[in-house]
Amino acid sequence: MSEKIIKKSVCRMCGGGCGIDCILEDGVLTKIKGNPDDLFNYGRLCIKGSSAIKNINHPDRLKKALKKTENGFVEIEVEQAMDEIAERVKEIQKKHGERSIAVWKGEGSGFAQNENLFRRFIHAIGSPNYFSNDTQCWAGRNLGYTLVHGDWPLSEFEFTKLLFIWGSNPPNMQSYWMQQINIGREKGAKLVVFDTRYSEIARQADIHVQMKPGTDCVVAYAIIKEIITQGLTDNEFISKFTVGFDKIKEYAMTFTPEFVESETGVPYQTILDVVALIKERAPQVSNWCGTGIEHQTNGNSNIRAAVLIDSLVGACDIPGGMYYPEYFQTRDICIYNEKPLLDLEPIGRDTHRALYDSRQECHTLDFMDTLITEKPYPIKALLLTAANPILTNARTQKVIDGFSNLDLLVVKDLFLTETAEMADYVLPAASNLEREEIISQPLKHCVYMRQKIVDFGLQDEYDFVKGMADRLGAGEWFPWKDEEELNDWMLEPTGVKKDTIMNAPRGFYEYAPIRYKKHETNLAEGKKPFGTPSGKLEYYSEYLVSLGYPGIPTYVRPTYLENPSKEFPMLLITGCRKIYFMHGRYRNLKHLNDLQPEGLVEMHPADAAALNVVSGDLVRVSTKNGSIEIKVNVMHERELVQGSIQITHGFKNQNVNFLTSDDERDPVSGFPALK
Repeated sequence: MSEKIIKKSVCRMCGGGCGIDCILEDGVLTKIKGNPDDLFNYGRLCIKGSSAIKNINHPDRLKKALKKTENGFVEIEVEQAMDEIAERVKEIQKKHGERSIAVWKGEGSGFAQNENLFRRFIHAIGSPNYFSNDTQCWAGRNLGYTLVHGDWPLSEFEFTKLLFIWGSNPPNMQSYWMQQINIGREKGAKLVVFDTRYSEIARQADIHVQMKPGTDCVVAYAIIKEIITQGLTDNEFISKFTVGFDKIKEYAMTFTPEFVESETGVPYQTILDVVALIKERAPQVSNWCGTGIEHQTNGNSNIRAAVLIDSLVGACDIPGGMYYPEYFQTRDICIYNEKPLLDLEPIGRDTHRALYDSRQECHTLDFMDTLITEKPYPIKALLLTAANPILTNARTQKVIDGFSNLDLLVVKDLFLTETAEMADYVLPAASNLEREEIISQPLKHCVYMRQKIVDFGLQDEYDFVKGMADRLGAGEWFPWKDEEELNDWMLEPTGVKKDTIMNAPRGFYEYAPIRYKKHETNLAEGKKPFGTPSGKLEYYSEYLVSLGYPGIPTYVRPTYLENPSKEFPMLLITGCRKIYFMHGRYRNLKHLNDLQPEGLVEMHPADAAALNVVSGDLVRVSTKNGSIEIKVNVMHERELVQGSIQITHGFKNQNVNFLTSDDERDPVSGFPALK
């Protein structure tokens, strides 16, 4: 009989991090199932997670380094490629300066630990230019929450009585949330979804607030106005723990029912219905904002206005409200304190200071401008890991033009992606199942050890950055022989041993008990209640005022409402997720690609009738930036706001980012108006 063992780990086929059981027979990984003891996915796994074995064993998986020649790519040994890349980097730094080198972190082979490894590496070699996908997804929301709360409080879906979801679709995006949402609903929680689309989660909602795209801030202020006028505010909490309430109150009163209805298309009675639920169920209110409201020219104000709602009714750090997690305090891999390099002008710090101060992250859209104009200085080399910006970044042609100006492009990935095809060198990457990594889930105070389940002999991210640092004279910053030794070093201050986590019966270690109302404890102990500059929730931000922005969330009309275009009369929404893909990934897995083998333009039936098209017709979609040909999918009339179309990104032959713009951005976060 064969030997059968189960190793517990964490999935990374999307950003969720579901607990998984990896089943090995005679040392061969044969099946992946959800971990039934996990506190997030409760043993369930989406179609992406169950496809991980096919992904790592795919025949197109990169196993050798590739070097571009006049006759195309040729295979070379990884160590030879590393030597040649290091010599090229030295030449570029000598000619253009240390800051002429940049790194770009993707998510195709890992997550937080990879991010911090690349942050450490780029500063170690003397450049401040760290980029990632986060400056077009997630970091804008993180900034919005942090400006108000000083942290990103997390929604307790399972225990809440009222759940708000703004511009997010958990069934298709992070499906493990649905287990928690379903538990909450089974206990009687009500669900309100704010979205321009009648999405999968909207179909389950008790109330679906379907506003015109980009008007979320108006809807939020209408709710805030009614909370205040109906006397639903937690006045003791507001008085003790917030600043700027009077300014918010004064501004909210300007949002008349007539203006709200005309601007958003939402009947004011719907606003009153939402507030009636708040009156009935506060303070157990959980409030989650998705990418849909950060991809706007007014994204920062959208988010800040939305997250005011739960705090106004006292839903902060209480069971069933917004929980402030206590993090697992490993050692920090980053070296921003030791080598901040601010004098070297990190790209995007001047233009989007709030985002940089919050994340110490350079901005990818500004990066494209820099590559093309060489201002404020030239960047001539980019080391990119497991990202595919040609499919996923706004304005694809500009990405292609910018990358064409590089003297050296290195891509490390599992597959030869569209971006990798442009590279001078391509290095094979180890997947998340081929490396060891510390993963924490702060909502439940759980920490996991992602185990090395299989070993194909491929270089992981730590070996890559250490090998490059050694060759570039920065090896002192990477003294650990491998990632396992690094993890031991990271865990030392926690007092928790790696084996304790690895051998935990349920697959995770609970590092601290859940504590609520920590702001009250902090105040009693003479500490700042919250992590903002004032130590209070900041409805009004002096910090933003110091940067030249309004202190409170402020509604600015979207361009399409303020100055409608006769040449381009329809509104393009992009990026709505499909459960079987993750941005540009997994189209190479046949069983997933067969579910939707090509991109589609989703249309309202009235718009389709006006254009005399039906589902399956081939149309040309054009913006000021370009055109693509794509087939029509006529939706139900409730699924889209009339006058708008939706195209999901990530399809090579129907690449919607040839249409998207990078010049209309939120002024605070710099996020493009992809919605």
